[in-house]
Amino acid sequence: MKNHALLVGLGIFLSRIAGLIRERVFAHFFGNSDAGDAFKAALKIPNFLQNLFGEGVLSASFIPVYAQLLAKKHDEEAAKVASVVGSLLFLMTSLLVLVGVFATPFLIDLIAPGFAGEKRDLTIRIVQILFPGTGFLVMSAWCLGILNSHRKFFLSYVAPVIWNVAIIATLVMWGSRQGQFDLAITVSWGLVAGSFLQFAVQLPSALRLGRKIFPSLDWKMTPVKTVLKNFTPVVVSRGVVQVSAYIDNMLASLLPTGAVSSLAYAQTLYLLPVSLFGMSVSAAELPAMSQATGTEHEIHAYLKDRLNRGLEQIAFFIIPSVVGFVLLGDLIVGAVFQTGEFNKDNTHFVWMVLAGYTVGLLASTLGRLYSSTFYSLKDTKTPLQFAIVRVIFATLLGALFGFYVPKALGLEAQWGTPGLTIAAGIAGWLEFYFLRQALNKKIGHTGLSLKYQVKVWPLAIVSAGCGALVVRFGLSEHLHVIARAAVALAIYGVLYFSLGYALKVEQAHALLQKVLRRLK
Repeated sequence: MKNHALLVGLGIFLSRIAGLIRERVFAHFFGNSDAGDAFKAALKIPNFLQNLFGEGVLSASFIPVYAQLLAKKHDEEAAKVASVVGSLLFLMTSLLVLVGVFATPFLIDLIAPGFAGEKRDLTIRIVQILFPGTGFLVMSAWCLGILNSHRKFFLSYVAPVIWNVAIIATLVMWGSRQGQFDLAITVSWGLVAGSFLQFAVQLPSALRLGRKIFPSLDWKMTPVKTVLKNFTPVVVSRGVVQVSAYIDNMLASLLPTGAVSSLAYAQTLYLLPVSLFGMSVSAAELPAMSQATGTEHEIHAYLKDRLNRGLEQIAFFIIPSVVGFVLLGDLIVGAVFQTGEFNKDNTHFVWMVLAGYTVGLLASTLGRLYSSTFYSLKDTKTPLQFAIVRVIFATLLGALFGFYVPKALGLEAQWGTPGLTIAAGIAGWLEFYFLRQALNKKIGHTGLSLKYQVKVWPLAIVSAGCGALVVRFGLSEHLHVIARAAVALAIYGVLYFSLGYALKVEQAHALLQKVLRRLK
């Protein structure tokens, strides 16, 4: 598991670093402007297709069936299944992209009712440009499903680097030549080009590994029926989660200028540990869990062992991420975004929005692994039920914390943005609780032990606290924020791993032992 998770994590790390550079360059040219709000809002609308039919859905419905056929050495049948799923996905995505381009003006009114005038018109133009690019990203997820099932993780997760590079190159080449509104249109075309390149770089390897993959619509095959049967509830589940994200975006559009952009900037940082540690472990575990064989008791014991180990592996990195975002968040946000149009006030505000996200960070990442375990059991309905619960509570709490609480406390309307992220975090914990309870009834007791948490939380708090104290009282405020962040995070990282090694925390011990062996 560790080697596969490491490859996934490395690929995601490189793509996320490229993503952070992209966001820094974007922030330099757009800051928290109307054009920035328009682009961020527009990007979410066609991404609905990508998230609905892309990686998460294919991982839950396609990979368990395809990986099991490979485990049974039914390679020819597996190739037929991949062919049919790819063909159906292509037709469905093409149709939805076409409809989406023409329906964009109506989608804007649903998603960003607070936008008006030139800001609304710009958002519509960007969405219509981005829709075709989203189709390439969905097909890229089909390639990922094939590659992951063959345990080829690195290429599929590093491919988004090309997508990010295309956007960065567009910003750098035209950023100083165009105004913000024109630049937003140009960057949209750069994004489409990057989407095509992300798909193109994976396709040859997917076709080579899948062998004998040709266009086919033979959806009556039993394994294909199983994929389609699982596909529907997962699509609905992902759709429900996306509805929650869109509700947040819609509520943010009703707040002052900068709310939509601030949500997007904070989400970029929030998703970094989710992707690196939650997604990497979950993505590596799903094919392995799906290939489990034996009696029901043996399968359940196998799943419990892998799940509990995975939870500790995730928590070892997510807990310090939570603490780091809270105690060092201003330095992190400043180091990544503070340049050009993005000033110090923007940094502090995005820090508050990011701190709100940390409320549910641990729940969201651990919940991914629980969902993957359900998917490996071919149960896609249970995660759907709890996703619906999450959306209901996120919506109700979002309206409460986003509008009524700030007003009751006499705060400015902009402080409703951190309220939205806090609400999403609380709803994430509810979903996680229900997922764990339901899985425990199926396979026996699972979860992150209190003994383990009692070790890791104090380690993170003490280590981050030392980094924060040194930087805030030992370094000049005139020193560039990137340098101050580097010092704080270096102290944090060294102390966290050193103290973890001394206290014999398994993950710290194993990692430092590898480093020490290589240094000898």
